[in-house]
Amino acid sequence: MEEIRAEQRASKGVAMGRAFLVQPPNLAAEYMEIEETEQEREKAAFRRATEQARDALRPLARTNPIFAAHLDMAEDDTLILGVEEKIEKGKNAQWALEEQMEETCGLLESLEDAYLRERAADVRDVCRRIMAFLKGIEDDPFRKIKEKVILFAEELNPSDTSKMDFRYIKGMVTAKGGSTSHVAILARSLEIPALLGVEGILEKVQAGEEVILDGNEGILLLSPDDLTKQDYAKKQEAERELKRKLKEMNRLPAVTTDGRQVHLYANVGSLKDVEAARKHGAEGIGLFRSEFLYMESSRFPTEQEQFEIYKKAAEILKKPITIRTLDIGGDKNLPYYQFEKEENPFLGWRAIRFCLDMRDVFKTQLKAILRAAAFGDIRIMYPMIVSVEEFRKANQLLEECKQELRERKVLFRESISTGIMVETPAAVFIAEELAKEVDFFSIGTNDLTQYILAADRGNQKLTKLYSPFHPAVLRAVEKVIEAGHKEGKEVGMCGEFAGDERAVPILVGMGLDEFSMVSNEIASVRYQVRGLSEKQTKGFAQRILAAGTEKEVKKLLER
Repeated sequence: MEEIRAEQRASKGVAMGRAFLVQPPNLAAEYMEIEETEQEREKAAFRRATEQARDALRPLARTNPIFAAHLDMAEDDTLILGVEEKIEKGKNAQWALEEQMEETCGLLESLEDAYLRERAADVRDVCRRIMAFLKGIEDDPFRKIKEKVILFAEELNPSDTSKMDFRYIKGMVTAKGGSTSHVAILARSLEIPALLGVEGILEKVQAGEEVILDGNEGILLLSPDDLTKQDYAKKQEAERELKRKLKEMNRLPAVTTDGRQVHLYANVGSLKDVEAARKHGAEGIGLFRSEFLYMESSRFPTEQEQFEIYKKAAEILKKPITIRTLDIGGDKNLPYYQFEKEENPFLGWRAIRFCLDMRDVFKTQLKAILRAAAFGDIRIMYPMIVSVEEFRKANQLLEECKQELRERKVLFRESISTGIMVETPAAVFIAEELAKEVDFFSIGTNDLTQYILAADRGNQKLTKLYSPFHPAVLRAVEKVIEAGHKEGKEVGMCGEFAGDERAVPILVGMGLDEFSMVSNEIASVRYQVRGLSEKQTKGFAQRILAAGTEKEVKKLLER
């Protein structure tokens, strides 16, 4: 039995089963010179592979604008004629396709226009899809999964997860990725144990090998012995029993043993997530990620389209909902709007900066929210704020939207709360000034941590540096809570840190009012809060804040 420890726990829980390895296919071309008599055979093989690629793209293109663009490329005569010309010069289909791909991509990458340069990646995707069919390689390795397995891969992208049948996925392990990645968040929402960023794992595990994934401790066991399997079977049963008990507590308030109540909210990105939040006993939505409405559309969604979704969310939950205005840019792009290439996109034209410049897009969303707020308890949260002026400008546009709705004689809520997501060091440093203007704060620890520590949260090499338990991050959180409370404003947290069991007693002790997290983490946080004493957590938080290093913080947490 071999034990491997992961640097970070992506999703808690225990999974036992056989390993299924997702190996990247070998799509390198085989080079062969062909005779004139063989040209028609190669052309026919290429046309057949191209049509298979189109057939695979058509159903995807109906609902996803990225795949719609890929289908257009696969149907473009320029690609087909270019490959066939090379076949006529004596090259086999694979060679001709690869050469045409490199020529087209090379041309695109040499252009000054940023949009056209980035289309090279789309051309490569389409050509790789055709090459897979040409070589007879299964384009979707996840189709082979017909029994429950633990999935191992170098890396999993959002497009990969869209192909998976999660009935068969008991756990996930990847060589790349972090705890705040799309896959990590998805794993937590589906309650699938996961370890991400386990370097070199594909060289250590064998296909079909029995493995145990312990997401609670960040341990992976290869070829476990019978005694170990029995021990973990008992742990799984204990987990199931605990989940059953936690579910029974859904309707109970999150109150400490000495009477302090906190609110437990959910982070969502869709109506499906809102329904899940309701089932898990969420007291409200602390973060409605509205950008997913934009990312899943083929164009900027209209006011009416957004209004109907926000209104439906309010009707489903019948509890408070905080809608974060469009947070696009950085690592989140739109398939129908091309952002200029930036050296540092996380520090670039994104979130509120984009919205204040793209006033029509922003006002369309604000009007939709104002209208939906007439049907439920909805408030607005602006992301990436770095100054009081930005907050005022956003609210000024909000007032313009109210006037336009009045002129249209459309029903909307006149009085609506507006707050900010505190996720920049600037917002922390001027928290006292902002607290005088905003109705509430919500701390976004994912971005705040990377900005304070100057550590890209998506960079595998910086995993050890990126930690919300760093004293600088903890003191920033405490400063924001103190500033908000000084002005009588509610302070919440909607970063992944809010659902971390190690952080809960610290945050209760700091006085955090609202914890917002993946909905299936709410029950365990509720259970934890109900066993804490506010008086004791205050003393504990002060000892944590006095620690000078992250190592000292971790030592205090282990006691």
